[in-house]
Amino acid sequence: TGTSAGAVRFRFLLLALDLLTISFFVLLSMTGYDAGWLIGADIALAVYVLADLAARFAIARSRRKFFLELTTVADLVVVASLLIAPFVQSLAFLRVLRALRLLRSYHMARDLRRMYPFFRRHETVIHAVINLLVFIFLVSALVLVLQLGRNDQINNYVDALYFTVTTLTTTGFGDIILTGTGGRLLSVAIMVIGVALFLRLLQTIFRPPHVQHRCPDCGLTEHDRDAVHCKHCGRVIDIETDGD
Repeated sequence: TGTSAGAVRFRFLLLALDLLTISFFVLLSMTGYDAGWLIGADIALAVYVLADLAARFAIARSRRKFFLELTTVADLVVVASLLIAPFVQSLAFLRVLRALRLLRSYHMARDLRRMYPFFRRHETVIHAVINLLVFIFLVSALVLVLQLGRNDQINNYVDALYFTVTTLTTTGFGDIILTGTGGRLLSVAIMVIGVALFLRLLQTIFRPPHVQHRCPDCGLTEHDRDAVHCKHCGRVIDIETDGD
């Protein structure tokens, strides 16, 4: 939570480790879980996630609320999936819930705003892209967990990812379909929720909800598109618009 250079480097290291572990899980699904060394790797990753949980618990302002946070619940599920993966392989991809950690930290966002002007200018778009990518990752994992062993068309994470993306974009080639009532309901959820996120992303890119305009009094640079007064100091501001 610190602001020193060492604290910033440590947070970027954690982000890099999260990206590496998620990539490892995806690659693992394409090779299977037969290698004996994978049990040791699962235990090592479980210890790493538990250590991260313990550190965040130690500095939490409210330890009761800590266990109600989405990222905490997700990490607990990840630990459980790592420990039971050798016995229940179909639940192994619940570990992709670790993706919820990506850029969810206020401190990480603060670091990126301060260090990279590009992130500061396009933060809304970047967050929208990340939300969509995390949704795709998690839904693909859910498709794999529910269909692996029951659907001959889905044998690894890539198959589940392919189905999710084609459904999300309403392309629907039809070469992979989900079986059973649960599979069909999941397909409906992907189309309804996913398409809404996809349209939200497009709207954010081509018609962002905020515009960059510096208030001459307080210096606030982000305002609503139709703002007449600065929301911070109340000064009348003149934002150029295209009339829409």
